Amino acid sequence: MNNEILSSILTILNEEIVPAEGCTEPIALAYAGAKVREILGTIPEKINIYLSGNIIKNVKSVIVPNSDGMAGIEVAVALGAVAGDSSKELLVISDVKKEELTAVKSFLNSDVINVFKADNSLKLYIKIEAFAEGNSAMIEIKHLHTNITRIEKNNEIILDQPCNDGDFNSALTDRKVLTVERIYNLAKTIDINLIAPIFKKVIEFNSNIATEGLNEVYGVNMGKTIMTAIEKGIYGNDLKNKCAAFASAGSDARMSGCALPVMTTSGSGNQGMTASLPIIKYCLEKNISEESLIRALFVSHLTTIHIKTNVGRLSAYCGAICAAGGVAAALTFLNDGTYEDVSNAIGNTLGNLSGVICDGAKASCAMKIASGIYAAFDGCLLSLTGNVLGAGDGIIGQNIEDTIKNVGTLASKGMKQTDDVILDIMISKK
Repeated sequence: MNNEILSSILTILNEEIVPAEGCTEPIALAYAGAKVREILGTIPEKINIYLSGNIIKNVKSVIVPNSDGMAGIEVAVALGAVAGDSSKELLVISDVKKEELTAVKSFLNSDVINVFKADNSLKLYIKIEAFAEGNSAMIEIKHLHTNITRIEKNNEIILDQPCNDGDFNSALTDRKVLTVERIYNLAKTIDINLIAPIFKKVIEFNSNIATEGLNEVYGVNMGKTIMTAIEKGIYGNDLKNKCAAFASAGSDARMSGCALPVMTTSGSGNQGMTASLPIIKYCLEKNISEESLIRALFVSHLTTIHIKTNVGRLSAYCGAICAAGGVAAALTFLNDGTYEDVSNAIGNTLGNLSGVICDGAKASCAMKIASGIYAAFDGCLLSLTGNVLGAGDGIIGQNIEDTIKNVGTLASKGMKQTDDVILDIMISKK
């Protein structure tokens, strides 16, 4: 493989696998709140927020870290505007102190934040206008959680960064370099020292929050419930159940406000945990070497990124299912599967669960993650035994790249109205 392609893939890893504390959509709002305060030069007296439907959907129900159990759009923005540090990006509110929460709650009680649905078709869009002492500031974010495209102060343009609104990846390295075959071949041969640092962070951060989820009570307690079922003999004491428990426990904790950071993938902590935690648990239980684990994580995360690139940053298509395709690929890779086996495992998994909707970030994400991991194990097993979904079976294409493109079409075109209906249901009073 030439050096230019390798360099691009390594850059993609570093763009997509980054640390974040809490669900990335409320954290993006906190980041925007901190940034607009920085531009304004003081804590705002009034804030207007304009958001895409998918941001509203993914912030509505999830608890914001370091907020004393509070949830919602206003909470996320207030935390950033009063106590955030924008230089830390997706760790913007990681150092909020308890005494600062008093000021945050007072700010919220003053009822100075107004929320509006943005009048555009972008999936990830945030605009915040802030006012204080006769001054004004505005920042705009598009496509990526920290991608500021415009900054104004007192109506004077400070930053105007053109952005291709038709391509959410326009600010990133070209993802066309990714194919399943290239990912598979590179995983076999890449110098482990080039990828070990980032995946050691993935192992450390994501394992920590999964362990926290298993030890404490969070959300619907999916991970801990599966482990209890194993211990009581309701479920079998097998790898599939243990891996599902470990991964869903991480989501239990994260969706319920746990302040431990995670390593995200494709802008999502849930996708980062889904792509990593079952593979980490699988290798631990089977005494598989750290190098093999890192190579498998390389397969899982890059496959997830490849699938998600076709789906879009935010969508009605559940991102955990993209990551489940990555898990199926990595499990097959760990079991000495060929490129064809890995491709078929991904296809089996996507062909099974591609109808799962994203109805916002919340406690039930842990259940969808568990379902995705169970499907990944089944997709891998079927592939290794020669049983595969063939071309023309629903959305399955002539090859794995066609299948991934079909998933992207399903998500971006077929589920567009689904996205609107989901949001209408979520914000109605039913």
